[in-house]
Amino acid sequence: MNHRMKSVGLIFGGESREHNVSIISALTIFKALRRDSNSSRFKVILFYIDKKGKWWGGSIAEEVLIKGFSKKIKGLSTETSFEGFTELPQESNEVEIWFPVLHGPNGEDGTIQGLLKLTKKPFVGSGILGSALGMDKIAMKAAFSAAKIPQVEYLGLNKSIFTQSNKENNLIEQLEKKLHYPLFVKPANLGSSVGVSKAFNRKELLQSLKKAGDLDERIIVEESVEARELECAILGGNELRTSVVGEISFNADWYDYHTKYSEGNSESLIPAPIPKKIEKQVKNYSLKACEAVNASGLARVDFFYNENTNQIWINEINTMPGFTPKSMYPLLWEASGINLEQLVAKLLYAAGE
Repeated sequence: MNHRMKSVGLIFGGESREHNVSIISALTIFKALRRDSNSSRFKVILFYIDKKGKWWGGSIAEEVLIKGFSKKIKGLSTETSFEGFTELPQESNEVEIWFPVLHGPNGEDGTIQGLLKLTKKPFVGSGILGSALGMDKIAMKAAFSAAKIPQVEYLGLNKSIFTQSNKENNLIEQLEKKLHYPLFVKPANLGSSVGVSKAFNRKELLQSLKKAGDLDERIIVEESVEARELECAILGGNELRTSVVGEISFNADWYDYHTKYSEGNSESLIPAPIPKKIEKQVKNYSLKACEAVNASGLARVDFFYNENTNQIWINEINTMPGFTPKSMYPLLWEASGINLEQLVAKLLYAAGE
């Protein structure tokens, strides 16, 4: 990639429950692309996807990004019968590199990546397979198991099993036979801890399964472990590199959506106060996780760590991590010597490799 100005198509919003987080992340990236040397290297073209799946470019996309999701935007109407994608806005013809800043279903699950691949223009982040495997927690964990990366005990299931009354009791008994309370119940294809519950008994387990089933056809149930939460960031195209390892400390029973995005409820410790041996293991497992699911470009890999036994378990990989002011991905790279302006530029260069 040479140093003439490149046109970057920054995509944000989307149909998922993480729509608002996407807008905040995109604004962070937008500002970084307009600062310092980036302003002479990249021309940013904005694309907003509303909650019904319609694409908007031009002044409407810019107004949504600047004003935020809470303001009424003139010319933007979602009160129609229209749903779903029909065509790219005209501005897409100018795009040379896509930067999809979309979280959740239809954003980081391979859907948008397939569309962008059809444009025959490079894009930031993992491809179709890496995005799909990284999004679906059941498929992800199967890939990690094949790669022999340690995980907590879990079971994946389809919600159709427990919606059949004659199978509900058998399912609960099966879960209780293999797993021990407390249990985490998660929709398999949502991020930011959306729809996640912690169950301490059979009644709460059933409620949690129904809650997750309202959001996703696929559900994962995991054993809870006494552990600290560690995170490592990944960057690169043909050759991946790891950031320093960070830790999330929070004032809650677990790291739920409210704790993640509310001020004062969590704290980032970067670098994490852990032994060098553990840091090295986390970095090695992070690279191994990317290889297992075919992730590239950028990713954040999360782990559980029990300091009494020095046991590490991989939790998940996020192939499109957030870029909000509290997001660990840019904070980890800043602590590794790469500031936000440099980071977004490197992500774009990696997309062109």
